Amino acid sequence: MVSIPFAPSPGVLDWAVAAAALPGETECGDAYLVRPLPNGVLLAVVDGLGHGAEAAAVARRALSALSAADSPSVIALTRRCHASLAGTRGVVMSLAVVSGEDDTVSWLGVGNVQGALLRADRAAAPHHEVLLARNGVVGLQLPRLRASVTSIARGDLVLLATDGIAVGFLGNLRSAGSPQELADRILAKHTTGTDDALVLVGRYWTP
Repeated sequence: MVSIPFAPSPGVLDWAVAAAALPGETECGDAYLVRPLPNGVLLAVVDGLGHGAEAAAVARRALSALSAADSPSVIALTRRCHASLAGTRGVVMSLAVVSGEDDTVSWLGVGNVQGALLRADRAAAPHHEVLLARNGVVGLQLPRLRASVTSIARGDLVLLATDGIAVGFLGNLRSAGSPQELADRILAKHTTGTDDALVLVGRYWTP
């Protein structure tokens, strides 16, 4: 298991990552990016198809494309990745742009990835929202892209995970604790053991 130390993004959120390679592999084919943007931050979780060194290489290539892009649009970012990964085995991925300017999250997913927004206010309805990912593979077969935008409030959690984390991990999740404690807890309790696994947790704290 790999834990990434607590890391604040000034003015937007605190975040942490926990990841594990498939048993027997020396490299994890799942990767992540947290990139500051004007008045916000980009969160990305990428899963290179398969596992091992080749999956890790294509995941790094996807993150390189995201790092070089100058657009805050999750649709434009996904298209850039798709063009960059032409001729590779491709990736599935989820992207979220958290805006501290208007307190929103814009996100989309391609392939078998998971995402959720968990409200800090227990009385909020709905208490959580789930990312609706579309079938496809970035770099191979891109679906018709559709981003969703929703509001976010102080203390809310944004969670992005690969398919090495079991579906339904949100069901009994306790939101108490630091982002690192939450990421480690999810990885420890919900890793399938049949693929690389990664979970990224961000807590929004802009007033």
